[in-house]
Amino acid sequence: MPGRTTRQYIRRAQRPDGSGTSIKIAQRAAGTVEGAVRSAAKPLAKYGFPYRKPSAPKSVVVPRKPSELGDAYDTEWARRPIARAMRGVIIEGPMRLAVRTVASPTVTGLDRLTDLLRTDDDTPAPVIFAPNHHSHIDTGVMIRSIPAPWRKELVVAAAADYFFDAKWKASLSALALNAIPIDRDATSRATFDRLRDVIADGNSLIIYPEGGRSPDGWGQDFKGGAAYLSMRTGAPIIPVHLDGTGEIFGKGATKLSAGRTTVLFGTPLTAHDGENTRRFNDRIEAAVTRLGDETLTDWWTASLNAGQGRSPKLSGPEHSGWRKQWQLGEKRRLSTAGIRRRRARRWPDLG
Repeated sequence: MPGRTTRQYIRRAQRPDGSGTSIKIAQRAAGTVEGAVRSAAKPLAKYGFPYRKPSAPKSVVVPRKPSELGDAYDTEWARRPIARAMRGVIIEGPMRLAVRTVASPTVTGLDRLTDLLRTDDDTPAPVIFAPNHHSHIDTGVMIRSIPAPWRKELVVAAAADYFFDAKWKASLSALALNAIPIDRDATSRATFDRLRDVIADGNSLIIYPEGGRSPDGWGQDFKGGAAYLSMRTGAPIIPVHLDGTGEIFGKGATKLSAGRTTVLFGTPLTAHDGENTRRFNDRIEAAVTRLGDETLTDWWTASLNAGQGRSPKLSGPEHSGWRKQWQLGEKRRLSTAGIRRRRARRWPDLG
């Protein structure tokens, strides 16, 4: 009967009152379906590689298809006109509202960038922003704090093993942040070439010299990637100090807690003649350290401390355990950032 499937014929044939005729009808229907499937698949049998995956003997180990995620993810599409237009809407809309609501940044030090912004056209030369790193919201705060001429052509160097480990995360990072993947453990030649090319195309770059977020509220030693890139491309380094973002959503936090932040831009740096990467990297770290002291005190006090070599280290005092946490509480007490959420001090466990 029209419209009935093979399974219905078989069930009918298996009924107690079913006759031999029903069984024959079911068998004939099954044969008809099987023949139809074979007829439909037969034309494909004559097509081999490259229309079908080539076969291989069992003794041959077929290499895996190279991953398109991580450091190999191609972000070129994110810098095309349509993606740039969509990112502009995201930055000026949801991101702007979120940063203002959650972080409420106070931006200072922009006067130190005036000479770089004085150009004949509306597009200044590419630069490399090198801030400290405490939270995932650092990137959003930086994008909204950077002057508009650089913001239009801004690329973010993001950890390949975190932001590009899944296709949806990689696509979102590339579209919303214009992020490109970098290997933060060992920068490869391909990663350097990718960063060099985006700077050569007129894009500025945000790169975190620490390589990752602070695990305990204090800073970490700077790696030489930003210094090396600046020396090879000629793009000046702009040191930046972010304060308060760790209190809002630090590493290990499970929820956002709105607060205030401070973004302080420093004087642009370029490598001296004959200076190697290590010494230039030390100067970059010292500049961010001085900005951290200026955030807690004032320009004059920070300058005196820097001149006398007494600037408080980003990594904190040479203590461990509760004493370092106590010093962190003192630092946060002096800071105007994160004032809405100050963590309670950790008292020592005396047993």
